[in-house]
Amino acid sequence: MLTFAPKASFTDAVRQHQAMVFSIAFHFLRNRAAAEELAQEVFLHLHKNINAIQGPSHLLYWLRKVTTHRCIDQARRQKLRSAVSLTEYLEHAPEPAAASHSSDPMLASMLRKLIARLPERSRMIVILRFEEDLEPAEIADVMNIPLGTVKSNLHRSLAVLRGKLERERKGVAR
Repeated sequence: MLTFAPKASFTDAVRQHQAMVFSIAFHFLRNRAAAEELAQEVFLHLHKNINAIQGPSHLLYWLRKVTTHRCIDQARRQKLRSAVSLTEYLEHAPEPAAASHSSDPMLASMLRKLIARLPERSRMIVILRFEEDLEPAEIADVMNIPLGTVKSNLHRSLAVLRGKLERERKGVAR
């Protein structure tokens, strides 16, 4: 257990980790307002559970885990109640950080669309690996799945993305 005052530690935790929590939510949900709301929910949950946090590394682990699971849950809820088409969703989705650094805006746009089409768990693994720069072992820990599952899922997702990207690029080149 932490030996500091919960209110002070909560304020410090929010200040220190709000960008990371928002980043995971934003890259996954592709919606600024939804990401902000989800981040607030995560920190509200932290406030209720601050006494269970055992130290700085546990806090980081806990925040990543809760954010990851809430993102996947929210995406599943949206899928059930949403009548918005994928095309309409992608037209309004902002550019991810990695793709916006690309020198080819068409490629960045195609990649963004293809990542958004991945299943929730695969999309989260790709986001945690390439947007949050987590190692596969950290992703396995955060998502509570075996390391082999993370590695195979990442390998399959990247192969799918490469294949679809090639097909998309050939279709554009015609």
